[in-house]
Order: sequence, then structure tokens, then C-alpha cells
Amino acid sequence: MLFRFLIAVCLFLTTVFAPASASAGDLLARADTRMPGAPALDPEAEDISRVLVRKSERRLYLMADDQVVKSYRISLGDNPEGHKLYEGDERTPEGDYTLDWRNASSDFYKSIHISYPSAKDRELAHAWGLNPGGSIMIHGLPNEAGDMAFAYQGLDWTDGCIAVTNEEMDEIWQLVSNGTPIRILP
Repeated sequence: MLFRFLIAVCLFLTTVFAPASASAGDLLARADTRMPGAPALDPEAEDISRVLVRKSERRLYLMADDQVVKSYRISLGDNPEGHKLYEGDERTPEGDYTLDWRNASSDFYKSIHISYPSAKDRELAHAWGLNPGGSIMIHGLPNEAGDMAFAYQGLDWTDGCIAVTNEEMDEIWQLVSNGTPIRILP
């Protein structure tokens, strides 16, 4: 909304101060429509070989071999300590998984699926007579967050997923391919 307002003001000012011969197309072409503060992407980021999550640090790292290319502050499940054991425990899993598919129309701003539960996760949960759960994702904020987006920063609020800001999700979405391995550490 603020972005549209700024473009409208920019167009208005260029209309008032532009020569009378300038067309609307010329004015729009001169408007700077980049998002303020949007980071430029690192050219080396095309080679993201894996994702590393350190739950205790609340950080997600995009890695090119052993080099950190990007780092993000994350939110985890409401009960972040320990490995996910069953559906509803609100824990984020720990271990080695794959980012295997994505959903541009999820209930949260974009989502990339983590291949939890593994065979070992299913076996452990079933041994206890429990459902291991699923639908563990990296995602942005709830679609209805709107003006309250700031309230999610620094909190563990998911049901076991890994959350970042919407802007960060756009960047991760662009840089990480399906099939990328992800390691989630305590």
C-alpha cells in the first residue's frame, strides 16, 4: 500500500514538473519501482548446494559448499527444544532432509516443503503409537498478517515449521532449488 502511494506521488510530481510533451508511458518508465532497501542478490548465490539450520541460533544459512552465502533470522515451532516426535508437538525436526517441493499459494507467504518425516521418524512415532505429522515447511508470514507482520519478529510461533519474513522468503524461493539438502541442527 505504501509502495503504491509512493509511486503515485512520484508520478504526480513528475507530471507537474515534467515538460508538457512527456507521455504517461515516459513518466512511468522514469519512476523507480524498486523496493526500498531490497538487497542485491549475490552473483555466487546461484550455486546454493545446501541449507543449514541451527535452531539454537535461530539462523538459516544458504550454503555454497562450505561457504555461507546468505543468513536469515528464523522463527521455529512454539516448543523448539528437541527433535519433532509427533504431530502436534510444535517442534521443528532435526536431522538431514530434502527441500522437495514448493507451494506458491499456501496459507503462509510461499512455502518450501521439508521432506519430514523420514522412515526413521515414522518408525519412532509409530513405535510410540503416534502419528509423526508432516507438512513441515520453510515459509513466510501468515497471509493475513498485514500490518501486524512486525509482531512475529523474534518469536517462535509456528507449529514446527521454519519461518522468515516475506521478503526473505522471496529471496530463498529464488535461490534454492527443489532437491536441495537441508540439515537442521539443535
